[in-house]
Amino acid sequence: MRAMSGDDVIEAVAGCTAALRPAVGGDWRAVRAGRLEWDCHTTAVHVADDLIAYAANLAGRARDGYLPFELTLDEGTGNADLLHVIETTGALLAAAVRTAPPGVRGFHSYPFRSADREGFAAMGVAEVLLHTHDIAEGLGLPYEPSADLAESVLTWLFPHVQPGPAPWPTLLWATGRGELPGRAPVTAWTWYNNLVIGAGRLDLVGIRPAAARDLSLGGDGGFEWIEGGPYEGTRQAAGFLLKAYETGVHRPEFGVFALVRREDGRAVGGMGFHSAPDEEGRVEIGYDLTEGARGNGYATEALRALADWAMARDDVRALFATVETGNTASRAVVARAGFVLVSEDADEVAYELRR
Repeated sequence: MRAMSGDDVIEAVAGCTAALRPAVGGDWRAVRAGRLEWDCHTTAVHVADDLIAYAANLAGRARDGYLPFELTLDEGTGNADLLHVIETTGALLAAAVRTAPPGVRGFHSYPFRSADREGFAAMGVAEVLLHTHDIAEGLGLPYEPSADLAESVLTWLFPHVQPGPAPWPTLLWATGRGELPGRAPVTAWTWYNNLVIGAGRLDLVGIRPAAARDLSLGGDGGFEWIEGGPYEGTRQAAGFLLKAYETGVHRPEFGVFALVRREDGRAVGGMGFHSAPDEEGRVEIGYDLTEGARGNGYATEALRALADWAMARDDVRALFATVETGNTASRAVVARAGFVLVSEDADEVAYELRR
């Protein structure tokens, strides 16, 4: 798995400054940045401001809002010095990403109000790539980042976007900056950091497409698992998530979660939805635990938390789960979480939880 890192931030910034440096002698305030309403100077300042804000929120472990400061340039700062500021703020974000422990999150407003170190790296890279494109377009300069960087941004921040024939044109299309054959123009867009749901002694940590691909191929998905993990059911669920992503039907909030113990940051199992809710608001849940984690109440805590989260949504009216008839432990989990038995045969039993 190619995780987003501080090195990616440095690579993106280096590509930005190399592309824009030939035009530092021009008047960037007089030129509009591509399709944006901002001029090229304002857009470049915005890039630097985002980089330092992301670094601060991650390093400061901001929880409820952005840290209360913003970047202000000295009067008369020229374009060459502005590029130096971008290099510096990029280095600060890279350092914050490299030094943040796994699982640490900082505030970001949309859509789930937090991001981890990989998320902040991906957002920083996205800001640099997309706004360098805008500025370069306005100044008439050539620019195209590496396909690896563009693909990483897509798999870490755009899990709802079906992969296209090439990563960079797909990213431009997904952010309203270009066209893609066979797809309607994008007029409004957002990115998605992964959802995390607290559950007693656990956190349910949303699995991104990049991590799902790694899990489905036998990797760890970027998680530290207890011995024996991940269990086969989690790998299969990751494969289903990846297929949904590749066919353009994945909804990130109705994906798969790794069950991560707070006490040591180690994953003990997986839980998630089989799909998005149907027209009647009905959605199926599945889960498994690594053998060494069973018998500790983890599955019950996680299922209660996920059910509470789902039932608080307007688009969910019922949850259901199927269990092998002879799996008494799993049947006890769904019963303790409030599900009721609705059908039974020789092989499987079905439970449902209604609003």
